[in-house]
Amino acid sequence: MATQPQQAASATRPLSRKTLFYYGLADMPIQMAGIPIAAFIPNYYGQDLGVSIGAVGTIWLLTRLFDAISDPAIGWLSDRTNTRWGRRRVWMVASVPLMMLSIYKLFMPDPAEVSAGYLLGWLVGLWVGWTMLFIPYYAWAAELSPDYNERTRITGWRSWIGMAANVISKLVPVVAIYCCAYGGTQETLFLVGTMTLILLPLTVGLTVAKVPEGRDYLPTRIPLIPGLKMMWQNAPFKRLVLAFFINQLGSSISTVLVVFFIREVLQEEARPIEFLLTYYLFNLSGIPLWIWFSGKVGKHRAWAIGLSLFATFQCGYLFLGPGDFVYMLPIGAITGFLGGAAWVLPNSMKADVIDVDTLNTGEDRAAWYFAVWSFTTKVGQSIGPGIALPLLAIMGYDPSVNPEPTEAGLLGIKLLYVFGPAIGFWLAAIIAWGHPLTQEKHQEIRSKLEALRAR
Repeated sequence: MATQPQQAASATRPLSRKTLFYYGLADMPIQMAGIPIAAFIPNYYGQDLGVSIGAVGTIWLLTRLFDAISDPAIGWLSDRTNTRWGRRRVWMVASVPLMMLSIYKLFMPDPAEVSAGYLLGWLVGLWVGWTMLFIPYYAWAAELSPDYNERTRITGWRSWIGMAANVISKLVPVVAIYCCAYGGTQETLFLVGTMTLILLPLTVGLTVAKVPEGRDYLPTRIPLIPGLKMMWQNAPFKRLVLAFFINQLGSSISTVLVVFFIREVLQEEARPIEFLLTYYLFNLSGIPLWIWFSGKVGKHRAWAIGLSLFATFQCGYLFLGPGDFVYMLPIGAITGFLGGAAWVLPNSMKADVIDVDTLNTGEDRAAWYFAVWSFTTKVGQSIGPGIALPLLAIMGYDPSVNPEPTEAGLLGIKLLYVFGPAIGFWLAAIIAWGHPLTQEKHQEIRSKLEALRAR
C-alpha cells in the first residue's frame, strides 16, 4: 500500500517541458545582466571612470537602503494584485521599460556624465525594475506546483535556461577578443548590455504569454506589519534566509573582486570574461547533478555539501600570482560545478517554507516571502562590496588616488577574494545542514493544505 507522502506526490501532475521552457525564458536577462552588474560595473566605474573605490562601495550600500522599502512594498502589492491577466504577469511586463533604460545608462555611460550621483541614481532605477520583475516571477514558481521534488525541477529548468544565457553572454565577448581583438571591461559591458536589451522584452513577453497563471490561490488580507510578524514565526524560513544571506555575503565578495584579482594580481587585463565563461559553463553542467543528488539526500544537505566543498577549493587561489591565469581556470571549473547547487536548491527550498506560512495564515503570500528573500539577497550582495572595497582603499588600493597598486593593496585583494567567500560558505553550510523541513515533513504540510483548500 502506498504511504501518504507517496499518494500526495503521485497526485501532483508534472508540468510539461514546454511550460517549463517558457517559464524559464524570463530568467535569461536576469542572469545575463546580474554578473556584469556585480563584477564589472564596480571595477569599470572605480578603475576606469574615476569614481573612487570607497564611493562605489558606499553606493552599493545606499541602494539597498532604498530596497528596504521597495522590496516589501512590491511583494505586498503583487500578492494583492487582482487583474484579468493575473497578479504576477502585470508586474513583470511593467518592469521591462525601467530595466531597459537603467541597463543602457549603466552599461553604456557617457564618461562626461559619470559621477557618484549618476551611478547611484541609475542603480536605484535598475533595482526598482529588477524587483518588479524578480519578485513576482520567482513567486510564480512556488505557485506552479505544490510538490517537493517538482519544485526542484521547476527551479532546475529556470536555473539551467538562465545559466545558459549567462554562459552565452560570456562566450560572445571571449569570441570577440580572440576573433576580432575586441575586448576589455568597456567592450564586455557594451556587448552584454546589448544582448540583455534585446532579450529582456522578448523573453519576458514569451513567458507571460505562454505560461498560464493559476487562479486558485488563497487571497491575501493580512496587513503588512502583522504579516511580517507572522513571517518571523516561520522557523524554517528564518534558518533558510540566514544561510542564504551568509552565502550571498561571501559570494558577493568573490564576485566584486574577481575582475580586480585577475587584472591586478594575475596581471591579465582582458581575461576576466574568459574565466567567468569557464566558471559558468561548469556551473551550468553541474545543475542536473545537483537536482539528482538532492533527490537522494535532501535539498538542504545537498546544498550544504556543495557549499563546504566550494569553500575548500576557493582556497586554491591563495597560491596564484602574476602569470598564473592558466592555473586559475581549473579551480574555477571545479568551484563552478559545485556552485550549481546554489542556483537550484535554495530557490526550491523557498517554495517549501512558504507552504508553512500558508498553513499558518490561510493565505498565499508567496510574493511577500520572495520580497524578503530578494531584500536579503540584495543586502548580502551590497554588504560584501560595501566591506571589501573600502577595505581595499584602506589597505592602499584605490586607482582613483594611486594608479599603481601597492604590495599591501595586492595582498588585500588576494586575501579578501579567497577568504571572504570561503568563510561565508562554510558558515552557510553549517546552518543549512540542520534545516528542519525535510521531504517527509513537507508532504505532511501539503496534505493539510489540500484539506484546507478543499474546505
